[in-house]
Amino acid sequence: MALIKSISGIRGTIGGEVGDALTPVDVVKFAAAFGTWVLQTTNNDTIVLGRDARLSGEMVNRLVAATLQGLGINVIDLGLSTTPTVEMAVPAKKAGGGIILTASHNPKQWNALKLLNQHGEFINDAEGKLVLEIAEQESFQFAEVTKLGKYTQSDKFLKKHIKAILDLPLVDVEAIKAKNFRVVVDAVNSSGGFAVPMLLEALGVERIEKLNCEPTGHFAHNPEPLPENLGEIARVMEKGKFDLGIVVDPDVDRLALVNEDGSMFGEEYTLVAVSDYVLQNQVGNTVSNLSSTRALRDVTEKAGGQYFAAAVGEVNVVNMMKAQNAIIGGEGNGGIIYPELHYGRDALVGIALFLSHLAKTGLTMTQMRATYPNYYISKNKIELTKDIDVDAVLAKVQKHYAKQPINTIDGVKIEFNKEWVHLRKSNTEPIIRIYAESDSLSTADHLANKIIGDIKEIITVKS
Repeated sequence: MALIKSISGIRGTIGGEVGDALTPVDVVKFAAAFGTWVLQTTNNDTIVLGRDARLSGEMVNRLVAATLQGLGINVIDLGLSTTPTVEMAVPAKKAGGGIILTASHNPKQWNALKLLNQHGEFINDAEGKLVLEIAEQESFQFAEVTKLGKYTQSDKFLKKHIKAILDLPLVDVEAIKAKNFRVVVDAVNSSGGFAVPMLLEALGVERIEKLNCEPTGHFAHNPEPLPENLGEIARVMEKGKFDLGIVVDPDVDRLALVNEDGSMFGEEYTLVAVSDYVLQNQVGNTVSNLSSTRALRDVTEKAGGQYFAAAVGEVNVVNMMKAQNAIIGGEGNGGIIYPELHYGRDALVGIALFLSHLAKTGLTMTQMRATYPNYYISKNKIELTKDIDVDAVLAKVQKHYAKQPINTIDGVKIEFNKEWVHLRKSNTEPIIRIYAESDSLSTADHLANKIIGDIKEIITVKS
């Protein structure tokens, strides 16, 4: 069993003992803490609620809604929805915050409360710490019986979300319709199962093959949209009857694409391709996190814009995008953030922009992928004993490579011409994550292993 409390929310496995898993008691405690924080900081008594299709969703939803009502908070429940839809509904309803019940790409035994501020954006570090403090102290004040919150349901916001996407100037519905795209969708039996086809139909895509699109919560495969989990859709695409494959995670904020021959477009390249399209129509800046591919920087600079790197985490990317007035940004895990719509990762707007781009180029998926710089990321980790000072180890690595360009806003990132290595410590266990990127996977692996060797040498010398 597991329970992880963080500044962005609480997540854990269903079943087990209180404080050691996401039990009903823990759900109520944390929902009460967030509701209390909203009342104290916004003087707003409305919270928007939504969930993905995972098996525990209805149970957790009822617990959260009733707890908020007990605080005197009015709940607008979107029911089965997507993370970006809830994000857009919060400011639309002038609510004080939002809660999304989803463990994102985690397996079905997990669930989580992801917390939004009154702008429909994830709460920041300082706000998250306040919520955790309220939960720890259990400093809740529940409402009297005549002042309980009201509960209402709404199923209108997904349609509003899609309409807002269609109204974007860069979404070219006519160009998409004219191409008669044949599309396969794998939505891992969650909310994308109805949200993505609804969007595609609105965009004029007539041939839609649905895989795992029943929102039962019985995930047909590991829900993280990585190549090793996408064998089923790859086999369908290999038959050559479709133009592209679309894969989303359970809460529809990550987008992966599959080429017409069954090969992977590359999750890192979802943001690269969509950004390329946006940059062709508007010169501006872009942002991704430090562990994302350099290809976005290459595409941005080629278009006359400037690229900026943010610390890992959606809230950090959003803050950097606002600071640098970026016109598009996101994360290399397939997360597209398009500020003209809203400041949140959104697979639906990513799909609409990508299809517009693909339609206008007239290229196949593989042809388009070949137009972008080819980089490979090697992802590794090194486990350390608890008595080792991880910060001290990272400081010594930084000193060792002091002659190279280094970024320390989130761990240590070292650049070697067009190659890089990013070292980050885990917040929950004595692990250093080591990502390296180069123009071949073998070179990236070699670069990562060289840094791992340096770390082991530092540890040996110290001991």
